[in-house]
Amino acid sequence: MPPVELAPGHEKELRRLRRIADLFDNEFRIPLTRWRFGIDAILGLVPGAGDVAGALFALYGLWVANLVGAPASVQARMVLQVAVDVLAGMVPVVGDIFDIAFKAHVRNRRLLEGWLASPTRVRRQSKAWLIVLPVGAFVVLLGCCAAAAWGFIALVRWVAGL
Repeated sequence: MPPVELAPGHEKELRRLRRIADLFDNEFRIPLTRWRFGIDAILGLVPGAGDVAGALFALYGLWVANLVGAPASVQARMVLQVAVDVLAGMVPVVGDIFDIAFKAHVRNRRLLEGWLASPTRVRRQSKAWLIVLPVGAFVVLLGCCAAAAWGFIALVRWVAGL
């Protein structure tokens, strides 16, 4: 399938999205390294509220995706990436490091640009992620439940002296 043709005003919104994504994820460089971070990582230092503020700015990316006609599977994948960023970002210290590494805004921008360049391929990959991610989350949850049950049984045996 050929690339998606953008309406005249949509290119402007896409350029703005690129700038916002870079501002939130790549604006600054950690001295003496190749690692870059943006305002999202700085906002993440404010527990809870900072991650929510970053997610609110991610809504602009979803608005642009809807504006240019990205399919629901691509938009859902964008939402999942923001949700992962927000949830991981709420963990103190580790979440801040995750914000620097994950870069949800840039990921969403690249996903949208990839869809614009090759709609069929990205749509198919996005649908696959919408299946793989919940299944993977279920497996992790199942593993955590099994580990908790094993730990509980071990604790009961230890207390009972078995």
